[in-house]
Amino acid sequence: MTTERLVLLPQTLESARALLAGEDAGLPLADGYPHADTFDALRMFVENGSTDDDGGWFVTLADGRVIGDCGTLGWTDQDGRVEIGYGLAAPYRGKGYGTEAVRVLADWVAAQPGVTAVTADVEVGNNASRRLLERLGFTLVESDDADDADGRGKAADAHWHLARGAT
Repeated sequence: MTTERLVLLPQTLESARALLAGEDAGLPLADGYPHADTFDALRMFVENGSTDDDGGWFVTLADGRVIGDCGTLGWTDQDGRVEIGYGLAAPYRGKGYGTEAVRVLADWVAAQPGVTAVTADVEVGNNASRRLLERLGFTLVESDDADDADGRGKAADAHWHLARGAT
């Protein structure tokens, strides 16, 4: 998958294992990558993926440097919904790269057979990510920010749940 400035390269089990081990994955990594959430996603891929097709994508600049990652959290649920996840290295946030990557990912997922909606969960307070999704046609369908308040007016582990229909 490609955008004007990005190429989404499929992750492989080999590259995921290498990054988790702190070894050379054969990819040029940009400053700030991998970011903290990368390791959680790669760990899930290595533990649950049986083929390279089970992974997500590396978000790369035209020069090949990896600046982020994106993918699905499993495939369709009983209602045809697919949850996506994404993240960029801090130096590349706020420059439109996230919007480009999530747009092409969400469009691709929505076009797959059996998909009725693309969903995403965003931590309450991550306003930039919520605005990104809303720009791409996602709407807030649920918020669990009133549960388990941490005394600062939001839940300690609260999320906004957003979705958009498949096209």
